[in-house]
Amino acid sequence: MESTKFIEVLLPLPLAGTFTYRVPRILNQLIVTGIRVIVQFGKKKLYSGLVISEHNQAPISYEAKYILSVLDEQPTVNHIQIKFWQWMASYYSCNFGDVYKAALPGGLLVSSETILHLHPEFDQAEEELTDNEYVVSEALEINKQLSLDEVVKILNTDNIHHIINKLIAKKVVIVDEELKQRYKPKKAVYLELTDAFNSDEKIKAFFDDLVRAPKQLKVAQIFLSLSGYFLKELKPVKSKELQLKSDSASSIILELVKRGFLLKLELEESRLDFNKLKIRQPYDLSDSQAKAYNEINQFFEQDKVSLLHGVTSSGKTEIYVKLITNCLKQNKQVLFLLPEIAITTQLIIRLKEYFGEAVAVYHSKFNQNERVEVWKEMLKNENSRFKIFIGARSSLFLPFHRLGLVIVDEEHESTFKQFEPAPRYHARDSAIVLAGLFKANVLLGSATPSLESYDNAIQNKYGLVKLTERFGKVQLPEVWIADLKKERQQGMKGIFSNLLINEIRKSLANNEQVILFKNRRGFSPFLQCHTCGWMAPCTRCDITLTYHKYSNQLKCHYCGYQINPVKKCGACNSVQVRTVGFGTERIEEELQLLLPNANLKRMDLDTTKSKNAYHDIISQFDNAKIDILIGTQMVAKGLDFKNVSLVGVLDADGMLAYPDFRAHEKAFQLMTQVAGRAGRKSKRGKVVIQTSNPYHFINLRVIDGNYTEFAKEMMRERKEFFYPPISRLVKITVKHKYPDKLEELSDALGVKLKEAFGNRVLGPESPPVSRVRNMYLKSILIKLNKEKSLLKQKQVIHEIKENLIAKYKFPIFGVITDVDPY
Repeated sequence: MESTKFIEVLLPLPLAGTFTYRVPRILNQLIVTGIRVIVQFGKKKLYSGLVISEHNQAPISYEAKYILSVLDEQPTVNHIQIKFWQWMASYYSCNFGDVYKAALPGGLLVSSETILHLHPEFDQAEEELTDNEYVVSEALEINKQLSLDEVVKILNTDNIHHIINKLIAKKVVIVDEELKQRYKPKKAVYLELTDAFNSDEKIKAFFDDLVRAPKQLKVAQIFLSLSGYFLKELKPVKSKELQLKSDSASSIILELVKRGFLLKLELEESRLDFNKLKIRQPYDLSDSQAKAYNEINQFFEQDKVSLLHGVTSSGKTEIYVKLITNCLKQNKQVLFLLPEIAITTQLIIRLKEYFGEAVAVYHSKFNQNERVEVWKEMLKNENSRFKIFIGARSSLFLPFHRLGLVIVDEEHESTFKQFEPAPRYHARDSAIVLAGLFKANVLLGSATPSLESYDNAIQNKYGLVKLTERFGKVQLPEVWIADLKKERQQGMKGIFSNLLINEIRKSLANNEQVILFKNRRGFSPFLQCHTCGWMAPCTRCDITLTYHKYSNQLKCHYCGYQINPVKKCGACNSVQVRTVGFGTERIEEELQLLLPNANLKRMDLDTTKSKNAYHDIISQFDNAKIDILIGTQMVAKGLDFKNVSLVGVLDADGMLAYPDFRAHEKAFQLMTQVAGRAGRKSKRGKVVIQTSNPYHFINLRVIDGNYTEFAKEMMRERKEFFYPPISRLVKITVKHKYPDKLEELSDALGVKLKEAFGNRVLGPESPPVSRVRNMYLKSILIKLNKEKSLLKQKQVIHEIKENLIAKYKFPIFGVITDVDPY
């Protein structure tokens, strides 16, 4: 007799481990690692869990439930993915279930939804209902069933659970759990020739009958041509295509269906773009590019991660293309990681020109259905048309099966780090681990490498390859400083120095383009009372509201809270309330007044919310339909424009003054990167940096472009204060609804951590924004010794944290661990 099979199931919930379930014997043969199964968790909830392993041991502490059904015929997740997720959960001190939920597209995460129905014994006349209860019962009589989200909308409140519980107690409603499939295949109407017309004679006779219906005859003839009938290669024809090609109404096609000539079919079709593109050959590498390419391959032979340190516009992409071509010849896959979706726009076009349909894209602007289809296409393994995958950090989780090369472009970017929610991973570091599981090569590319990667290269852990000249021997841009102190003494008003506005005018007069960079969106950082200094605050976060003039709203960039602009001071009732500071929106407005004939465009979070917004703005700028592009850090990263002669950095001081140990590093990287957008082909570009501190060493390093000296100065500072890359950091954030409880919790945690790690523990301290969404925050920073076991040190932190959580049973609090919080 076959023994009972048990399986370990991973659930998409913030839970540390797996749960044991029993398999009905009828399903035994269907169970393999990596498939999804429907299981009940808790009293009623249903989830799609992932099978992690099989065994024959029943759990000791609880009775295993049976799985309810099997969702997949073949594994949706492979064993290397599971191994990678386990590493991620361990290294980043998060729950295994958090990684599963983040990794799979939402369309593959099936869960049940709570549905309300009227109780069969409910008689409205017998019960006294509150207003809200009555509204729900009325809605149920009309709609027959309601989801919890629908109840929230009907009552216009999130606090509905006590109302539902009372309705259940009064026997007004009953509650069911219904499985909700999120992924919906895209379907389209196709047409094919019916079996009744299986010969030329029958078709000719039918056409003779259509002599008096010339429109139908035309459609029928075009259909035969599109279907491949004359080539003896019959295929279904899309109804919309036939309607377009024949320039006819849908009613004409319907008549041909009624006559039995055509048969309507509803078929699934891909949402992914498989347009045929004209393939072109890559450019020949220059001498310096060829030298760098050969050095990279030598390091790959030594199984080393390589760091390509190439100045802006040095032609790193052409080296990438050559490496990708070699990888494809070995029938292996390529992962190309980018920090910003904006950069993917130009790169996708370039790579598709070289590699055509082999290129796939995967990022958060794709909807869940599109992401599922990329995932499913990859599960075809050898039969998948995709070989090259371009995406932001989430593309790490795709089901690779023969990964051969990972390229991390702009590897220094902080957007590779996931901050919320868990897993709080760094895509660059995680990509190196993923590549190691496949024994794949890794190339990190940047004009301004992170100190972590550069230190690894200097220590000979990574291979270091340098490209010190621009492609085509184009000169690096000339960097000028606009001293705002002097400019204001000379009568400067508004945002723009005389130096910058004059250079903008010169560029426009020469039909050249300009990029203006300010790393803050909105019109103004805050509204301030000129009488008493009061600033309009967010009611849920300890931060001032940012004014957005376009929508005429004050908005919180942390929780989304927004109100209409205030006209009076909230403290002294003065009407002297004015905007202070500036963001991209105000730059756009003031520049339009100064240069009314210039065509301006903003590229920030507010203007790029739609799926194709990045592509549209970049295409317009690339085609010279925009004169001046104003943007946040989106414009600083890896974009290549042939006609940009001038870049303006409007507020260097704001970046240098940010309270973070990496502020100077980030400021240097951002200013150098955005400066690199200036100058192409035969003309040297110009960069104007507006600052009140022209002799700050970061500004001087940007002027001379000397990354090596910058890195030496920063490393001296990091060694002195024992910051990364000299150490590793773990940040603990304690959250509580009440500040006194938060103080007690964080102090207790700080004491225990200092007992274990001594003076390498900083805090607890209130962060710059010490309350978010009505939760008060305290932060503790722990500097870990790289010479000792990082795993053991993190285990000590975890034990201290868990003991604290077990001891203090205050409601509404949380303790968050963030490993490498930068």
